[in-house]
Amino acid sequence: MAGKIAPVDDSKIRRTLASHGPVRRRPREVLERMLARAGEDLSPAEPVAALEARIASLLGKPAALFFPSGTMAQQAALRVHADRSGRRTFAAHPHTHLDNWEEQGYAAVHGLRFRPVGDRNELMTLADLEAVGEPLAAMVWELPQRDLGGLLPSWDELVAQVGLARSRGAAAHLDGARLWESQPFYGKEFAEIAGLFDSVYVSLYKGLQGVRGAVLAGDEALVSEVAVWRRRLGGAIPDAWPLALAALDGLDSVLPRMPEFHAHARSLAAAINQDGVAYAHPDPPQAGMFHVHLPAPKAAVERAAEELIAEKGVQLFLRVRSAPDPRRCSFEVSVGETTMDFTPPEVVALLHELLDGAR
Repeated sequence: MAGKIAPVDDSKIRRTLASHGPVRRRPREVLERMLARAGEDLSPAEPVAALEARIASLLGKPAALFFPSGTMAQQAALRVHADRSGRRTFAAHPHTHLDNWEEQGYAAVHGLRFRPVGDRNELMTLADLEAVGEPLAAMVWELPQRDLGGLLPSWDELVAQVGLARSRGAAAHLDGARLWESQPFYGKEFAEIAGLFDSVYVSLYKGLQGVRGAVLAGDEALVSEVAVWRRRLGGAIPDAWPLALAALDGLDSVLPRMPEFHAHARSLAAAINQDGVAYAHPDPPQAGMFHVHLPAPKAAVERAAEELIAEKGVQLFLRVRSAPDPRRCSFEVSVGETTMDFTPPEVVALLHELLDGAR
């Protein structure tokens, strides 16, 4: 289970290992990049339309639709899949974002039911999916599985799982919030990966380092139906152009760096595991992220992390995750532009300092 965000003073943070931390692109830099993209005659609708067309093309889908949040996008997609099938149950890994991070909005707003599949500490398998006896409206895959350190199923396993779900009349939906970070593992075009699924959600602010927002892609009929739910949920905002401009910049400047981020994640994890002060998992990382497991209690690590920020202005994580063993905890490293500033030896040294402070 993830802990609460550490109560630190963001103004003291000068560097962060967390790619989603407070020290990312500063507002002025973001605005300057947006201004460079905005011609004098650009209408408010053009950036959004350009973004939707660009992502539809990247994912090999006929259509795509902007949403102000991934939470709204995924709920809209599952609602449509449920209404089409006449079934109210969707299945996913026990750590699905829809259940763990969204206050069970699928149930409160849409009357849907979540059926967990598989061991919460391992990737879902074909055998796990075969054991589901009830009819499903949709099956959801999260690539990568964030709460397992960014684990990814093999390509053949993924294809087999999607095929089984479809053979049972369930729609296949991809929680691709970090799909951009997953592509180097598969070595396939985004369109080939997305082509397995009926609906695909991608984030505009996580890997792409945009301001906010999401895009849902699928066939034209699906996108037309989810557009109705976007309006019903209050997501048809008329002035989304700043979010779209920031995302378009991310597609140009950040997306091409995903292989570089993946390689850096592997270098950091290798250095941590070679040193032995902590354990990085997966070993090696499969996406541009991994978890660092620490031999220290959660509260002690949080306290030491606050001291590290106060003394050096360096932030190592956003949250600490508790463990069944109260003597241990972990945190997530998601490699982005800010993380590239940290060398493997420096990260190892910082972990030693963190654990010394936690004793």
